[in-house]
Amino acid sequence: MTAYRPSAATLPAALPHLLPEDPNAQLLLFAFRRMGAHGLGDAHAAQTMIKGFGTDFRRPLTLLRAMMADLAGSATCAIAIAPCCCRRMTHAEHAVLTILSRAETSPGSARLLLGDLIGVRQPDGVLASITVVAQAFADAGRPIIAE
Repeated sequence: MTAYRPSAATLPAALPHLLPEDPNAQLLLFAFRRMGAHGLGDAHAAQTMIKGFGTDFRRPLTLLRAMMADLAGSATCAIAIAPCCCRRMTHAEHAVLTILSRAETSPGSARLLLGDLIGVRQPDGVLASITVVAQAFADAGRPIIAE
């Protein structure tokens, strides 16, 4: 039996974006992928957050779990995530990082992008969850810069 190998032409279509250079965005993306694939209680995601935030890990980790639950509960369409080891991002992952980076500085833009991502006209509850995650990262000295 031969294994499926995507062609070089398919990879950019499925994973069109490179990983962000910002280490804070990379930390969030890794935890986002782990929780998306393995559940909100994933120990590896928690350990990564502990390493990234030290003793102040609880607030960002708890709020990220709440954000993930809100996204999953509110989305009317699938949110594609790549494997944790992948050096590229899906459109959805790029959108999530962009929304997180804009949540406090450009909430109108973040709201429109989030509405498109999850297929909901009024994504205000989910936007509130995303905004508090962005604030938790910024308060800990790790602001998300995705653009």
